[in-house]
Amino acid sequence: MVKNLGSKNSILNQYLSEIRDSEIQKDSLRFRRNFERVGEIIAYEISKVLDYQTKEVITPLGEAEVPVLTNFPVLATILRAGLPLHQGLLNVFDRSENAFITAYRYHHKDGSFDIRVEYTSSPDINDKVLILCDPMLATGSSLMLAYKSLLDKGTPKHIHIVTIIASLQGVEFIKKNFSSANTTLWVGAIDDELTAQSYIVPGLGDAGDLAFGQKV
Repeated sequence: MVKNLGSKNSILNQYLSEIRDSEIQKDSLRFRRNFERVGEIIAYEISKVLDYQTKEVITPLGEAEVPVLTNFPVLATILRAGLPLHQGLLNVFDRSENAFITAYRYHHKDGSFDIRVEYTSSPDINDKVLILCDPMLATGSSLMLAYKSLLDKGTPKHIHIVTIIASLQGVEFIKKNFSSANTTLWVGAIDDELTAQSYIVPGLGDAGDLAFGQKV
């Protein structure tokens, strides 16, 4: 199931416009904060489909019955670009356990590259709700490798994939390769094209560099 939240008018699109804007991008603090805001909005939307139980809360004037989350989801992200988006999710799901995956593009001399995952730090995810975020869903290859690395910690009962901007190719990849899993894709915007180097067009550029500075 694909939830394209940017297809309807909301404040989310204001933040997306600023994230894409090459002038506003020069303010890395605002760029990171806008990633957080998008994460907070998507977390709120995800919260509507989670399981709840009724809790009796003692107030200064009596008792109130309030529906609260039965269990908080596990939050996972791909370093480093995913950190601000992850923080937005964590701002909402503040009692969640967290997982982190290091993945990067290894470039060959002929201009090609492959995705490599070096390290995964994760709690047990067996039969839990997993939210896996990556701000840019280009081909989907890094996301799939990240997910496979998490399976050593168990099989989640539902996967929520969160991305800010996806390509059509990436969306189709998720539909095809996660079809056997109970998966929902939450996306802020879907763009039509990928460059030969697998960058999304119009996209926003290199999210990691814009958030944390250029790497060497």
